[in-house]
Amino acid sequence: MTPPENSRDQLAVAVTERDHIQGSRGARVTLVEYGDYQCPDCVQAFPIMIDIQEHLGDRLRLVFRNFPLSKVHPHAQRAAEAAEAAGAQGRFWEMHDYLLQHQAGLEDGALLQFAGETGLDVARFRRDVDSHAFAARVQEDVQSGTQSGVTGTPTFFINGVRYKEARDLESLTAAILKAAGEP
Repeated sequence: MTPPENSRDQLAVAVTERDHIQGSRGARVTLVEYGDYQCPDCVQAFPIMIDIQEHLGDRLRLVFRNFPLSKVHPHAQRAAEAAEAAGAQGRFWEMHDYLLQHQAGLEDGALLQFAGETGLDVARFRRDVDSHAFAARVQEDVQSGTQSGVTGTPTFFINGVRYKEARDLESLTAAILKAAGEP
């Protein structure tokens, strides 16, 4: 990876306990993804993220931040709020995966059914989504992405530096291994 050209090539808001994190907190590499649940490119990146996590194990910490492109994807904001509502009940990653795997069916009925299948308190989930209880949380992610120069999804940062190369498995893995100091 080349050094950042300017501050817009660096992650503006550091990863904290507030973020949704998978992997070891002591990992040598932190990969931050700004994503949109209705974005076809995010769906294509999803299995790549799974493969990278399996390959790198404890060497990688994955962080997901919401960046719904609502003007292009009309269900993206509601989907992000649904993920946050599930997260409030300890099931963010299950909802995250469901939303990406079922991108064509992001209507409320499907979300409620899945909430029930994963053991969420469905009444609470519905109340949170209907009242937009997590809209501000989603907006915080969007603002942090905008401050970091994010304009589309998925956008990745490896150890705080924007990744601008190909988003295929081999290229991303190579960049992450390089950041980890591995050949």
